[in-house]
Amino acid sequence: MRQVSRAVTAVSFLLVAALAGCASSGPSFSQSSEPSKSSIRAAEEVGATKVPSAALYLQLAKEELENAGALAKEGKKELAASMLKRAEADAELAIALSHEQAEKTEAEKAVERARQLRIDNQLPIEE
Repeated sequence: MRQVSRAVTAVSFLLVAALAGCASSGPSFSQSSEPSKSSIRAAEEVGATKVPSAALYLQLAKEELENAGALAKEGKKELAASMLKRAEADAELAIALSHEQAEKTEAEKAVERARQLRIDNQLPIEE
């Protein structure tokens, strides 16, 4: 009798837990889209709009965020979530491309400074 009571209690608990899991709709679109929006803002802040390759991925990220919103309104949550992940990834790529360009520019400036120092010190210039 005791084992039957425990079994009924365990099954009841699992059933309630399962129903509670099904009843929750998950985070709202605005909560789900926050990482993508943050990545897009970060890309804009590091100057992705000034680097052509980065600007392309930033624009893609913005369009994907917009498409995700439309999909969420249509009730296509899985597709919207996938589109949000793509938007975040493209925004992160825009950030990386912006950093790459900034580092390349800085390296070119360092080489030019070294050349100028060689000229100023009358040393042979290495190519």
